[in-house]
Amino acid sequence: MAKRKVDTENRGFQTRWESEYMFTKVAGKPVCLLCGESVAVLKEYNLRRRYETKHADKNKNMDMEQRLQKAEELKRGLKSRQALFKKAKSQGQAAVKASFILAEEIAKSARPFTEGDFIKNCMIKVCDEVCPEKRQLFLNVSLSRNTIAERVDQLSINLKEQLVKKGKDFIAYSLAVDESTDISDIAQLSIFIRGVDSSLSVTEEFLALRPMHGTTTGHDLYEEVSRCVNEMELPWEKLVGLTTDGAPAMCGHRSGLVAKIREKMQEENATGELTAYHCIIHQEALCGKALKMEHVMSIITRTVNFIRAKGLNHRQFKAFLTELETEHGDLPYHTEVRWLSQGKVLQRCFELREEICLFLDSKGKDTTQLRDEMFLCEMAFLCDITSHLNAINFQLQGRDRVISDMYSTVKAFKTKLTLWETQMRKENLSHFPSCQTMKEKLSTSAFPSTQLADKIGMLTTDFRRRFADFEAQKSRLELLGNPFAVDVESSPPNLQMELIDLQCNDALREKYAAVGAAEFARFLPGTMPQLRIQAAQTLSMFGSTYLCEQLFSLMNLNKTSHRSRLTAEHLHSILRISSAQSLTPNIDELVEKMGHHQVSPSTSNK
Repeated sequence: MAKRKVDTENRGFQTRWESEYMFTKVAGKPVCLLCGESVAVLKEYNLRRRYETKHADKNKNMDMEQRLQKAEELKRGLKSRQALFKKAKSQGQAAVKASFILAEEIAKSARPFTEGDFIKNCMIKVCDEVCPEKRQLFLNVSLSRNTIAERVDQLSINLKEQLVKKGKDFIAYSLAVDESTDISDIAQLSIFIRGVDSSLSVTEEFLALRPMHGTTTGHDLYEEVSRCVNEMELPWEKLVGLTTDGAPAMCGHRSGLVAKIREKMQEENATGELTAYHCIIHQEALCGKALKMEHVMSIITRTVNFIRAKGLNHRQFKAFLTELETEHGDLPYHTEVRWLSQGKVLQRCFELREEICLFLDSKGKDTTQLRDEMFLCEMAFLCDITSHLNAINFQLQGRDRVISDMYSTVKAFKTKLTLWETQMRKENLSHFPSCQTMKEKLSTSAFPSTQLADKIGMLTTDFRRRFADFEAQKSRLELLGNPFAVDVESSPPNLQMELIDLQCNDALREKYAAVGAAEFARFLPGTMPQLRIQAAQTLSMFGSTYLCEQLFSLMNLNKTSHRSRLTAEHLHSILRISSAQSLTPNIDELVEKMGHHQVSPSTSNK
């Protein structure tokens, strides 16, 4: 005979049991209203036996109406206690959640962990004035240094877990790798990932920041990148591209990072070929050096340093400009690392060239070079061409940039250079306003248009040389940029049939015109699997190491001379939180994982 199962008998709690046996139903179980203990099996015999054994003497003199009143009073008391416990639990969770939220804000704002105590003191003082009856709730929020450090680590781990989960769905991914040195002279290797899933959605996130205490050879870099990829459980065969800063340790043919990763992919029997790029923005900045106009920049730098380096000279110069009622009230500094500042310095110096000469004359300085017409023409040209270079630099910067769009920007700039060279030889200065100003002011000598046109030619040649690796990928990039203009016959055989279907589909052509190249890839139908894979691989590629450079700026904001002992683990956690783009910490999940722990006032004040 089979054993009876209580759960299948559909036993229900009867209301009369409340007055007869002083029991009520809580969360599906019968609970005694007198002692608070529960009975395992919902059965009248069990309830009656329990009541008669433990509590019969207490209520033997009560009639039925008194028993009903007693039962109702006890039920109200039980509900009151339950509400109190729920409220305490809810307040405890709220206190923990608040500490997570503030820890995230502290990390994002590059504040030290000790700021938590300062914030709490401010909250308590505000509370005392606004809602003093809720002071205890604010005291329950733990914001000590150790708590904030722990919360930041937990938030970082949560973000990493989300990224690992997303990484499992990637059908293609690429890496951007760059290396810099922090304030403690420790080499820091920054790694970002850009992955594309089967729906062609792009995820661009911080992967890791690895401190390198020893050498930074290609093998050392490879070991760190390899360890990072394996920790994230990313398959090597889906790695499509690698973008670096172009340093020998990164791009060396035999022992550089790129070569080592290609060897690893061969060991893993990866069928795809790794495409390696030198950061477009870095390349563009290096192209500017092809002009060979350091002699002009050195004179300007010396002049600016004379004015800005000494406080007295700087104050007198600003007062001098105020007296002359000039449009600008000061000169900016120029640093080699921040190459965009060069354009601002040149533009300001050119606009204030006469005022600068007058001020230097008053200081007894020789201004012969600064008044030389050839020098002024070269400075005007350098001012204009640097302005154009800065404009393209700004276009190439930013997150979520598609490499095909970046290639189109560079391609357009090369076409502009050809036009400018032709126009310069004809002394057509339409796109060179500073040069136009100088040409109108020349007294004796003619404007050196031929020499300056040769400079533009040198710049054009250097652009072609430096961006040759992008030209090699031209057909691949154009396939994503405008698949309707691609020549089918010259395309890879595995794409030709799908390309014909695509180019003959009027609905898809209209969709492309409506959403643009970057978004259109997601609308490619499942009947075009090869085109979707090709689009995913191109979408996953980094065009620059901009995100790495941006991360180093964040690193320098956090690890300063006042926080030089910040541990590598905490720095890593802070940067993961502050650089997160498409991912957000799941704070509710973290609170739940902590077991709904309620922080006591005594703990929060430690």
